[in-house]
Amino acid sequence: MKPSEQLAAFVQDGLRAGHGPNALRKALLAEGWSSAEVTAALNGWSDQGLGVPVPRPQPQASGQEAVLYGLMFVALLTITYNLVQLGFDLIEAWLPDPLRGGHSFGNAGSMRWSIAVLIVALPVFLWLDRRAARGLVRDPGQRRTPLRQKFGALTLFLSTLALLGAAVAVVYAGLTGVVTAQFMAKVALVVVMALLVIAWFRDFLAEP
Repeated sequence: MKPSEQLAAFVQDGLRAGHGPNALRKALLAEGWSSAEVTAALNGWSDQGLGVPVPRPQPQASGQEAVLYGLMFVALLTITYNLVQLGFDLIEAWLPDPLRGGHSFGNAGSMRWSIAVLIVALPVFLWLDRRAARGLVRDPGQRRTPLRQKFGALTLFLSTLALLGAAVAVVYAGLTGVVTAQFMAKVALVVVMALLVIAWFRDFLAEP
């Protein structure tokens, strides 16, 4: 029997015998179980005054959800990368770098490719996001699914890394004394994109 199964069985038997959650927690902690393990085991059961412990619903993952959130993650990466790339090309065209000399009109081929990708990927992402939202309306318990929470955590983690990278780039540019309007515009674009992603997906980590 796995340790988690041992804990679940102990909590079930303890509640059935009339012991309260606090007494069970104290006994488990005294035997060396971690606080997180004890909390998870106690959260799996509820006392509704029936004389027997009532199991709480546990998060479950399905193949359909794996495909849904996997495609959403790929679509999100594709959209953010190509939006930033397109923005960089436009910034280079509108704000030429005086340190390089001359006037840059951007990479027309790169911009056309980014636009083509966005025309395909953006509707797909919006459809997937809408599909996930409709699933929550039908079954609010889907908020507990580990895939949804992992997707949200990974998305917020990568967005935070982007913000930290932008901060490092600004500090480095300030130390070297090379801060141009083009550079600051690119940094601002990255920051705005990261904040938009965080605002969009913060709900994925919200408790049901």
